[in-house]
Amino acid sequence: MSLEVDVVIVGAGPVGGRAAKLLAERGVSVLMLEEHEEVGRPFQCAGLVTPSAMDAVGGHHTVLQEVDGALIHGPSGTLVPVGTEGTLRTYVVCRKRFDQFVVQEGMAAGAKLWLNASPASATVSEDGVKIDVVRDGKTVSVKTKLLIGADGAHSWTRRQFRMGRPKELMIGYQVEVTGYDGRDRWLEMYSGSEVAPGFFAWVIPSGFGTHRIGLWSTAERLQGRSIQSCYHDLINHPLWQERFQNVATVAEFCGPIPSGMVKTPVKDRVMLLGDAAGMAKPTTGGGLGPGFHQIQCIIDPLVAAINEDGLTQRRLRTITKKPWEAMRKEQDRARALRNLLVSDCSDEKLDNHFRNFAHPDTLSLINRIGDIEKPVPLGMALLKNVPAFRGLAMRAGVRLLLS
Repeated sequence: MSLEVDVVIVGAGPVGGRAAKLLAERGVSVLMLEEHEEVGRPFQCAGLVTPSAMDAVGGHHTVLQEVDGALIHGPSGTLVPVGTEGTLRTYVVCRKRFDQFVVQEGMAAGAKLWLNASPASATVSEDGVKIDVVRDGKTVSVKTKLLIGADGAHSWTRRQFRMGRPKELMIGYQVEVTGYDGRDRWLEMYSGSEVAPGFFAWVIPSGFGTHRIGLWSTAERLQGRSIQSCYHDLINHPLWQERFQNVATVAEFCGPIPSGMVKTPVKDRVMLLGDAAGMAKPTTGGGLGPGFHQIQCIIDPLVAAINEDGLTQRRLRTITKKPWEAMRKEQDRARALRNLLVSDCSDEKLDNHFRNFAHPDTLSLINRIGDIEKPVPLGMALLKNVPAFRGLAMRAGVRLLLS
């Protein structure tokens, strides 16, 4: 058996589904390959979708909970509330329904979907890419002009074509629970070396009395501890254990969070999108918004190149260089500021930062400028306008220059 299409997308997640829709509605023939028997499984994400990302895809019916803000706890309990009651900041979605909706939108535009289908090998030549796909136990030969890897943190496409590694690979762990004592329409964040070294833990309301409790860190910062042990330290922490005392686990997930664009996101007739390219935000770990933007910002010149079969490495780099380099630079700057203000701080220093964050003038600045999709302008405003942080400005400048 054999098939020929313009584009093959490995991975039918939300980024792959979004790419399929944008390509198919412009007349490009698209085949999505999904290794699992259904779209949206396994679930390995906190399930937050920003209003801008939601507006782009229109999946509002998948929303489980609207969130107005975050209650952020310092290592010693200092509380920094960010947000305004009744003012929407983000959505919590059912990721299975959301993923399926985005992929169905691609199919409605004309893309095809193969479930239980994985690439076994791929060879690039001057006239296309030949892929051997194992589908329901049988091998099918597919020829395509362009191969897109939207196949997640452990991307087969990225490894097959040796396109580099994400700059950081964080470890994420999350449980779905009932019985958490929280505040409606507000998520909570916890910090400190005991619960999430260098990063933070989260509790996200997910509707119907359930919450998603998770945390992330890196192997280097964990120093031999397991990520699950950090979770147990969180729910048994003396400052917060009362609100966790009645939780009962419904589901459990663990997975990597790749952040920092890979060295070579495009090669001859091969392209990486989303987590496969290392597009998760270094400040929150979210990858949907960056993944959607990554394909949206190049779609028209990319379609022109597909239609002309002009998919040389030089042309793909020309198409992607300016917009993707801007995204890479934004990632690097956000990571530098995150490390300066959070990740490279001792608990004592972090507590001091939280006391400064909690000042009314600082909170006003955070609520006025803060944007989960664009953390760098907020970080720069804090360094510039908050007297307590001005001493960090020189160090920030050096880090930003080196990033």
